[in-house]
Amino acid sequence: MLPKGTKAPYFEGTDENGSTIRLTDFAGQKLVLYFYPKDSTPGCTAEACDLRDNYGRFLSSGYRILGVSRDSAASHQRFIARYSLPFHLISDTGLTILKAYEAWGEKKMYGKVTEGTLRTTYIIDEQGVIIDAIGKVDTKNPTAQIL
Repeated sequence: MLPKGTKAPYFEGTDENGSTIRLTDFAGQKLVLYFYPKDSTPGCTAEACDLRDNYGRFLSSGYRILGVSRDSAASHQRFIARYSLPFHLISDTGLTILKAYEAWGEKKMYGKVTEGTLRTTYIIDEQGVIIDAIGKVDTKNPTAQIL
């Protein structure tokens, strides 16, 4: 996980609509950048829905939200539609953003070591500096860890 005080790595990715989203699109704004393993799985759905349910609080506190996973743009479209998510999701099938933000690596699942997405949330300030990094994300209530 990248440490607090680090300049957020530049990224450029494609969202669910095929549009390009860059870190620089959020210059002058606070950003919640969250990395999650897979669309429509229990933990990832709970996390996304909590962020959705508290979206107004994030906006009124000056935050934008952006999710990143390895899922395809089509999968993101279905996930957004099914759960009425009000924020964009980047498809990082090449792992470029995941690796830049140290959200890809070894993890243990059911006693087995595998490589995969490390659920991580970064809070990035208006100047593009990481002001918080959350590695043990509470998928049922990530908002409480952020706001």
